[in-house]
Amino acid sequence: MSDDSYQGRSRRQFLAVASAVGVASVAGCGGQGGDSGDGTATESTGGDGGGGGGGGDGGDAAVGQIGSGRSPFGDRDISGGVSMAEMPDLSGELTLYSGRGEALVGELISYIEDLYPDFTVRPRYNAAADLVNQIQTEGQNSPADVFFSVNAGALGALKDAGRTVELPQEVLDMVRAEFHDPDGQWVGTSGRARTIPYNTNALSDDDVPDDIFAFPDTEAFEGSIGWAPTYSSFQAFITAMRVLNGEEETRAWLNGMQELGVEEFSDEFLVSQAVADGEINAGFANHYYIQRVLAGRPNAPISTAFTEGDAGAIFNVAGALVLDTAADQTLASNFVRHLLSAEAQDYFARTTFEYPLVPGVDPIGELPSIDELNPPEGLDLTQLSDLQGTVRLLRDVGVL
Repeated sequence: MSDDSYQGRSRRQFLAVASAVGVASVAGCGGQGGDSGDGTATESTGGDGGGGGGGGDGGDAAVGQIGSGRSPFGDRDISGGVSMAEMPDLSGELTLYSGRGEALVGELISYIEDLYPDFTVRPRYNAAADLVNQIQTEGQNSPADVFFSVNAGALGALKDAGRTVELPQEVLDMVRAEFHDPDGQWVGTSGRARTIPYNTNALSDDDVPDDIFAFPDTEAFEGSIGWAPTYSSFQAFITAMRVLNGEEETRAWLNGMQELGVEEFSDEFLVSQAVADGEINAGFANHYYIQRVLAGRPNAPISTAFTEGDAGAIFNVAGALVLDTAADQTLASNFVRHLLSAEAQDYFARTTFEYPLVPGVDPIGELPSIDELNPPEGLDLTQLSDLQGTVRLLRDVGVL
């Protein structure tokens, strides 16, 4: 992708994906065990950031390509990043609590496990919020070694509870500073941008405000805009609004959107589908859901707009941490390192259309670079851990 195509524009549109390995299964499959923010809902279609686990053969043939500079999950170059072949071998048993669904990450976990004959992963899949609560309840008797989360909020909650250990600096240094905890307690593994999917038959890019607080007063959205309030990324967006703008301004925005007649959906893939079907003019969703719609329907009348510098433009991350109950902290840290390998980063890009966080591994599709996005300044992702406060507010105003 040429960066020049996005220069000087206040808002950039995503372009349809012409082709990608395994995208047909991704666009239409449901996930399992994704994060619900507060445990009130689980993944359905598309889930936490991934639908089906398509994207490659896996197995021995894929393992044989390690270090070749080719993606083991499809035919493209992944010369950037660090190959698993250059990482420490994994040996022993590891219990992984995963808030990312098995349909989304199971193939990758199996791939890593199959690479090392003396390594066994014991995954437990559930909503990230439920797993956080389970780890807290289990206390020092928890069998968990690594926690893999759909968002930074759940990672921050375990850090705040004192249940994490510091990751090695060489692991943290694999991503930019804003994508790992400043105290080194967790690291991001892939990223997602908040966006506004809109129907191109009904609206142009210029019709979509670049200020999130202008939405309740936009006539084009009256009775024709959708959200998914039980979805974890929506709740993180509202948490960011609370952090940046305060409780009362956030409450007023939520009330304004309800007065506008916002329509509720169970997840953001359905929001994006409704936009493409012309059922609503626009919605709120993570960037990859639009890409999935276009992967299955290249001519669908859907495009993506961005707000600028506000809660509607946050860039959140999925990530991982090592728990204080880890039987072998070195093994656990090296497993997290494998999630930042070139092969794993390519997997996230290929199967979920998420942003790889390791420099040198490109996203799939015609996406603006991370540097071209306009997230709010001064927001530390660790500040998104107070999802319970957001849930209380959403319930108080009648959204939940």
